Amino acid sequence: QAQLVQSEGGLVQPGGSLRLSCAASGITFSRYSVAWYRQAPGKQRELVAAARPGGIPNYEDSGKGRFTISRDNAKKAVDLQMDNLKPEDTGVYYCNVQLLVKAYWGEGTQVGVSS
Repeated sequence: QAQLVQSEGGLVQPGGSLRLSCAASGITFSRYSVAWYRQAPGKQRELVAAARPGGIPNYEDSGKGRFTISRDNAKKAVDLQMDNLKPEDTGVYYCNVQLLVKAYWGEGTQVGVSS
């Protein structure tokens, strides 16, 4: 059975950094596209970054130049490195893997950016 387990988030000051991790099990991870989404309070879930197998990562404007998505197929893991965090980055972050019609989600982790 597929499962995605996320690392803990945290509270950081503006300008700080945080790295989120997501470990997959029960799937052939290397075949899946990976992505990170976030949901800010009172808003819909939105895409932050995504990467297809062997493809170049792509980023939404909100995270370009500050966020880096990386995958390790051997470890079946996908990370999101977030630098120069801003208060508007606050929200619950979810990892996602998808292959055709199969999609799985992590449980979400809270990230807060505040002084």
